[in-house]
Amino acid sequence: MTRVLTVDAACAAAHAAAPAVAASDLPTRAAWLEAMADALDAARDDLVPIAVEESRLGVDRLTGEVGRMTGQLRLMAQVVREGSFLGLVLDQALPDATPPRPDLRRMNVPLGPVAVFSASNFPFAFATIGGDTAASLAAGCPAVVKPNPGHPRLADAVMAIGQDALAAAGAPAGMLTMVSHDLQAGIDLVVDDRIEAVAFTGSQRGGLALARLAAERPRPIPFFGELGSVNPVFVTADAARERGAAIAEGWVASFTLGAGQFCTKPGLLVAPRDESLRAAAQSAAQGVGGQGMLTEAIRETYLRGLSERLESTGVEVLAGGGWDAATDTVTPTLVSVSIDAVLADPALLEECFGPTSILVEYTDEKQMLDLAEALPGLLSAGVHGQGGESIIAELLPRLVAHAGRVLWNGWPTGVAVTWSMHHGGPFPATTAAATTSVGAAAVNRFLRPVTWQGMPQEILPVPLRDGNPWGVPRRVDGVLEI
Repeated sequence: MTRVLTVDAACAAAHAAAPAVAASDLPTRAAWLEAMADALDAARDDLVPIAVEESRLGVDRLTGEVGRMTGQLRLMAQVVREGSFLGLVLDQALPDATPPRPDLRRMNVPLGPVAVFSASNFPFAFATIGGDTAASLAAGCPAVVKPNPGHPRLADAVMAIGQDALAAAGAPAGMLTMVSHDLQAGIDLVVDDRIEAVAFTGSQRGGLALARLAAERPRPIPFFGELGSVNPVFVTADAARERGAAIAEGWVASFTLGAGQFCTKPGLLVAPRDESLRAAAQSAAQGVGGQGMLTEAIRETYLRGLSERLESTGVEVLAGGGWDAATDTVTPTLVSVSIDAVLADPALLEECFGPTSILVEYTDEKQMLDLAEALPGLLSAGVHGQGGESIIAELLPRLVAHAGRVLWNGWPTGVAVTWSMHHGGPFPATTAAATTSVGAAAVNRFLRPVTWQGMPQEILPVPLRDGNPWGVPRRVDGVLEI
């Protein structure tokens, strides 16, 4: 049975549920998230076959992704119980101060109903009850999900389990709803005045179109979009000399993972021109077989972007791939280009979503600094080094200026769901560089601070009352109380 509502019905239900969801105490709200996690884990063996059919991803990958989905829900339950996301700050009255200071108490409150757009490349972790949905519910905001058209049956199944689990746990009706997967439903959802924020993971073109709608409403709302990133990895001359072949093999494994359909895929490897590194990368890429892409539309967009790259001046094909119509699979395409050619053609710094990457070759390590200065906003950037190179001290600050996550001797694919993770970055990686869509801090996107001044105890929200009734971290007269 489909769980799809009209946009009007879904927004009405979310709007009606918002006060009760916002007023829920922390243990109750955490229990709602855990109830969904338990129910989804129990249904894993039923859900994975549907996801395999609709996404062309493998059983092992999707089975692990169910664990990531439920792990995100449980992390958010921890965030809720711990309580520091409320941002409690109390400044008690000082009537004898000059000027007198009133009693001031600040707390973060939920924004209200959030529109969540599901991504195609993570059918569980970034979809119907993925990270954005978990974060909005943890913040106390009802979620209205716009499912991805690539997996409609899976969206129905996951939504049914989530809604039934919430109902059994006593959550307000309307806390979690879903609209149609068609384009117009998404547009109508963003412009509905009952929606207070939008969370989106997808293409830059689609994200910017929705962001404009959110900004041009009579009452604009925040739009949190993850729009893609080229995620460069820089290799020092010393690292290339000591372990160039291993670095090349790790790079190919990373950019071909999941047919290159990860927002964190390393789209550039910036390294010295070295024949052994080249040969190792070429051999590794040629050893990867054909891979199915998520949808025909994604495949066609990838092939167009790949064709444009191959037409760029100075591009040399090291391992040619493309689409095999008979098997409907793509094989990796690996190209090389000089660092000067990349600086002359900024289009090479744009994401190409699929199994391709560029070996950007330099003859002088200082050239890496010029490229780092020219980078667009990034989800991640990395360095492979030995540790003693003087260039590292100059390179790292430039990467920090452009990226939300900076890696050392690692690969950006694989984003840990933790308290410290930041999965974001300056535009065009995201539309809100100060926020993350993965990890505990994701909840902060859907909150805003309010200060209560001179309020009697019985009128104040419970967490702000004297005695810390909820027992959560807060700052009182400048002193942090854990």
